Amino acid sequence: MSMVGLILAAEVGFWVVLAAGLTVRYGLRAPRVGGALLCAVPLIDLTLLVATAVDLRRGAEMDVGHGLAVLYLGFTVAYGHYLIHWADGHAAHRLAGGPRPEKPPRHGRARVRHEWRLWKLTLVAVAISLVVAQAMVWYVDEPGTTDGMAEVRLRAVGALVVHGLVAVAYSVRAMRPPAGERETRTPVGAGE
Repeated sequence: MSMVGLILAAEVGFWVVLAAGLTVRYGLRAPRVGGALLCAVPLIDLTLLVATAVDLRRGAEMDVGHGLAVLYLGFTVAYGHYLIHWADGHAAHRLAGGPRPEKPPRHGRARVRHEWRLWKLTLVAVAISLVVAQAMVWYVDEPGTTDGMAEVRLRAVGALVVHGLVAVAYSVRAMRPPAGERETRTPVGAGE
């Protein structure tokens, strides 16, 4: 199986295990068993990491699939808890009559705080990706086979910068008053 196929299988596996855990937790009313299934989600990431390292160690030249595996690993580790918490809230609401989960704020300073929290998760994801990429280079230790990791690092940092620009845009937008509350300026000397 190619690395891209393995990444797709890991993504499908993530959602299947997540759905199974939530179904068992709320649908079958077995919270401990469902929780145990949810704890198995990181095993998917570990499997992908090991497969990537073994493939490179066997002499495969670093390609897009290996790079995507490293980035995928960083982002699933960083965002995994956030996604599981989000899905758990929706499952509790739909399957167990729990309260409706709060939606992310749409405007204002609350939205800015939300965007910067997400950016911090992206920062963690990028840090993990960079560490894993470097660990792969050291583990494989074959000149030429891991040259593509430099591009992986660049793409990871690029994702962080783009997400940072989105957060900055929300911050700038939040400083302006809403359209309905903008003051209309009267010219100096008018009405005197």
